[in-house]
Amino acid sequence: MDTSEALSEEQLKEHEHYMREALNEAEKAINSGEVPIGCVIVYNGNIIGRGHNLRNNLKNPLCHAEISAINEAANFIGDWRLEDCTLYVTVEPCPMCAGAIVQARIPNVVFGTRNVKAGCAGSILNILDEPRFNHQVNVIEGILREECAKPMGEFFKRFRKKASAENSEAQNQ
Repeated sequence: MDTSEALSEEQLKEHEHYMREALNEAEKAINSGEVPIGCVIVYNGNIIGRGHNLRNNLKNPLCHAEISAINEAANFIGDWRLEDCTLYVTVEPCPMCAGAIVQARIPNVVFGTRNVKAGCAGSILNILDEPRFNHQVNVIEGILREECAKPMGEFFKRFRKKASAENSEAQNQ
């Protein structure tokens, strides 16, 4: 469900502004050969956390865009509670990142496109709105959906093409 349709023009412009910042982070991921996901965290109109995927480069499964941005924002605030922040991420959070968002008490998440294979803000599970947890998150989805989905599609198309070529080369040896 595209929740961006219920926003005022002013709200939509604000969300698009910050989502473009998250897309800038996703571009950094692309440039370093990573899955193109970017994230920013906003507090009182200022970006206080930025992140992009670094999992492959750092050989660390925890180096997702959201985790990096949460770390930076928590350092800025000086607390693990990010209660007055909004997290913008280009792709729906995975289970780990959704759990970190709940643990950080982030009240608002805005994402661009769904993650049908690992999304936990409604695609597979909805960790962000699980009533048995002591914190639920307001979610807005669909902000700059096409712009957020395009780099993912292009990345995985190149990834599959490269894997196919490597597989063919290995079979020919």
